[in-house]
Amino acid sequence: MIKKLSGSIREYKLQSILSPLFMIGEAIMETLLPFILAKLVNEIQAGCGMDTIVSYGAVLVTMAFVSLAFGGFGGFVASKASAGFAKNLRYDVFSRIQQFSFENIDKFSSSSLVTRMTTDISNVQMAYMVIIRLAIRAPLMMIFAIIMAAYMGGKLSVMFVVIVPILTAGLILIGYKALPSFKKVFKKYDKLNESIEENVMAMRAVKAFNRESYEKNKFEKASDDICKDFTRAERIISCTAPLFQTCVYSVMAVVLVLGSKIIIETTGMAMNVGQLSSMVTYGFQILISLNMLSMVYVMITMSSESAHRIAEVLDEKPTLHNPESPVYEVKDGSIDFDNVSFKYNKEAKKYALSDVDLHIGSGETVGIIGSTGSAKTTLVQLIPRLYDVTEGELKVGGINVIDYDLDSLRNQVAVVLQKNLLFSGTIKDNLRWGNNDATDEEIANACKLACADEFISTFPEGYDTWIEQGGTNVSGGQKQRLCIARALLKKPKILILDDSTSAVDMKTDAIIRESFKKYIPETTKIIIAQRIASVMDADKIVIMNSGKIEAVGTHEELLKGNKIYRETYEQQTNGGDVDE
Repeated sequence: MIKKLSGSIREYKLQSILSPLFMIGEAIMETLLPFILAKLVNEIQAGCGMDTIVSYGAVLVTMAFVSLAFGGFGGFVASKASAGFAKNLRYDVFSRIQQFSFENIDKFSSSSLVTRMTTDISNVQMAYMVIIRLAIRAPLMMIFAIIMAAYMGGKLSVMFVVIVPILTAGLILIGYKALPSFKKVFKKYDKLNESIEENVMAMRAVKAFNRESYEKNKFEKASDDICKDFTRAERIISCTAPLFQTCVYSVMAVVLVLGSKIIIETTGMAMNVGQLSSMVTYGFQILISLNMLSMVYVMITMSSESAHRIAEVLDEKPTLHNPESPVYEVKDGSIDFDNVSFKYNKEAKKYALSDVDLHIGSGETVGIIGSTGSAKTTLVQLIPRLYDVTEGELKVGGINVIDYDLDSLRNQVAVVLQKNLLFSGTIKDNLRWGNNDATDEEIANACKLACADEFISTFPEGYDTWIEQGGTNVSGGQKQRLCIARALLKKPKILILDDSTSAVDMKTDAIIRESFKKYIPETTKIIIAQRIASVMDADKIVIMNSGKIEAVGTHEELLKGNKIYRETYEQQTNGGDVDE
C-alpha cells in the first residue's frame, strides 16, 4: 500500500527530502541551546563579566534564529510536498476511475468514490505532512535530548530512557483500540455522502412528495452514527495526552528532587546548577517530542484506513483493456450478435441476456421494444464494449469488439443515454463533447437534425447560453434533443438512442427520425423505445422479453405474427393509425 501511494510523490521528491533535512537541523539546534545555556549559567555562577554574558547571548540568539530558519523552510517545503502529493494522488485516483469499466464501477458506489477522492485523500495529505516533518523531528529531538541529558546528568538521565518503552506500549494499545472505530467511520461517511447526493439530485422529487422531514431525519441519523463512532475513537485517542504528561512529569519531579539532592550533598562537585537546569530543559524537550510522536501516531492511525481505501481504487484492475495488436479502423456499422449471453459479474447465477442471435446490416434502422427489465439497455451497452460478453461473440464491422482499440470503437458508436446528462457550461461546450473540433456550422447542422435549433434560437445568447449542472435550466425534451445533437457530431457509424425521445412530442420524434433517414443513411441506427410509433418504420423491430429475443420482424410482420406486439400497438393507438 505504501509503495502504491508513494508513486504519487513524483516531482515533489526534492521537497520531500529537504523537509526532513531541515527538521534534522532544527532538532540539532534546539538540543544544543540548553547545553550552551547551562554553560552560561555556570559562568554567571562563577562571577563572569558582561563581555562573557554578551558573547554567550549572541551565540544563543544566532542559534535560535538558525533553528527558526530551519523550522520555517522545513514547514514551507513540507506543505508544498504534501499538497503536491495530494494533487498527484487525486489525479491518479481519478485517472484510474476513468479507466474503469461499468463492471469495475459497480463495485464502488459513486458516493464512496467521492469520499475517497476528498476526505480520504485529505487525511492522507495531512498524514504525509506529519510524517515528513514531525515524524522526523520528534524522534530525532528525543534521541538528541536523551543523549545530551546523559552527557549532562550522567546516571540520572536513565529516568528518561525508562519512560520511552512504557509510553510506546501505551501508544500501541491505544491505536489497537481506536483503529476499528476509524474503519467504521469511513464506511459511514460513504452512506452520509450517498444521502447528500441522492437528496440533491432528487430535490424536485423530494419537494413534490413533501419528504423534506424524512430526508432530514435520514441525514441526521447518518450524521449521528458518524458522531458516535468518532466520539468513541477520539475518546480512546484522547488518553494519549494524560498518559504522556503523567509519565514525563513524574520523571521530571524525580529528576528535580534527586538532582537538587546531589548538588547539595556534593556541593556542586558531582552536578552543578547549570547541568540541572539543562536536565530540566531536556526533560521538557523529551516531553514535547513524545507529544509530537503521539500526534503522529494518531494521525497515521486515522489515515491508515483512508490510505487503504485509496489503494483499493488504485489496485482495482480494469476489466476491459486493449488487445496486444488492436484494430483501429471500424469498417462499417454492421453488428452481429452470435449466441451472446451476458451476466454482470462472474458470481451472478442469472444471465441478464441469454442466447442472443441478432444480425444488423450497416445503415439499417433497428427498433428495440420490450417491457421494463427486459435487458434492452444491457443489449446495446455491449456494442461500444461498456461490458464484455460472457459467452458468444459480438462483432462490429465484421470484427470481434474485443479486437478493437477501445477509443477507436467508441468513437464510432454514439450513445444517447436513457438518462440524458448535460454538464455545466455553454450549449456549445456541451455539444463539443461529441466533437471537440466541430465548427459552428457543424454544430448548427447537428442541432437542426435533432430539432434543437428551434428552441436554441429563442434564447437571447443562442448557442452561448449557459447550461447549469445536470441541465436543470432546460426542459426534459430540450435536454434530449441536445444530447442527440451531441451524438450526431461524432459522425458515428452506429447511433444508439436509448429511449432518448420519450420526452419529445410524437411530431418532433417523427421529424428527428425522418432527418436521420435523409442525412445519415449510412449510419446504423438502433432505437430503443416504449412507443411503437418511434420504431414502426424501422427496417426491423426486435421484441425483447426477460433478456431474450422473442421476435424479430418489420412492423407489418409483427402485427400479423406476434400477439404481444399487436396488442401493444392497439393499446397505444386505440386501434387506429399513428399520426406522424
